[in-house]
Amino acid sequence: MATFGNEDLSGSTFDWTNLSGSTFRAASLSNVTIRGTDLHHVKMTGVELIDVDISGEIEGLRINGVDVTQFVADEMDRRNPDRIKMRPDDPAGFREAWDLLEEVWGGTVERARHLDPALLHERVDGEWSFIETLRHLNFATAAWIARAIDGDSAPWHPLDRPWDEAPTDRGFPRDLNARPTLDDVLEIRRERQAAVRRVIEGLTDEALAAPFRPPADGGWPTPAYELTVKDCLRIVLNEEWEHRQYAERDLAQLQQQASGGDVG
Repeated sequence: MATFGNEDLSGSTFDWTNLSGSTFRAASLSNVTIRGTDLHHVKMTGVELIDVDISGEIEGLRINGVDVTQFVADEMDRRNPDRIKMRPDDPAGFREAWDLLEEVWGGTVERARHLDPALLHERVDGEWSFIETLRHLNFATAAWIARAIDGDSAPWHPLDRPWDEAPTDRGFPRDLNARPTLDDVLEIRRERQAAVRRVIEGLTDEALAAPFRPPADGGWPTPAYELTVKDCLRIVLNEEWEHRQYAERDLAQLQQQASGGDVG
């Protein structure tokens, strides 16, 4: 156990570092970037939390004793009512959600085609580029449809991109320097979208409630999660919805850059 007192660790990088159980007292965490990090059961008291931007999977967030989780979720639904459709409970709801996603993603891809292809590899504020986003969605579909539902042990394409903090011992493709064209990744995406469509078109109430069946081979996803087909499909819908929001946000900045404005 290390103790740091009156130390200047500004500018440090902590990758795959276990800081669980640590105490920060009178410490400066200003201008800190936290990505893909477990913040379960964090308690902050007497803090100055000003101009903070938080995004991710958030549950049980209490501010000054008030749980604001549902307030935030309700406001997000109010701003975009279609978001509610990403939480379907029956086959018809899943078909409606997927129809909507295919439609809106078609518009997003068309928007991207109007940009210089080089900009589609550019990151905005350190987030994934447009091409990287599509590569990740291809990975997510392979994981939660081809592997988790269809039982394919290794459904990956070399251009698939797992999440940044993914384990390195699961056989995932990890070509971080690849620069495929938009059409390269869209060709793979069309196949993956067709797989989602196939599963959704064949849904019944019984099929939704069935347990998912990924191979028990040490890969990911693993049967240890004890999920249902409904859970898997909701994960796909959520991935598609959220990453499109990020993509639209960043495409707007790239368009501003292309027209002479500044990104950021």
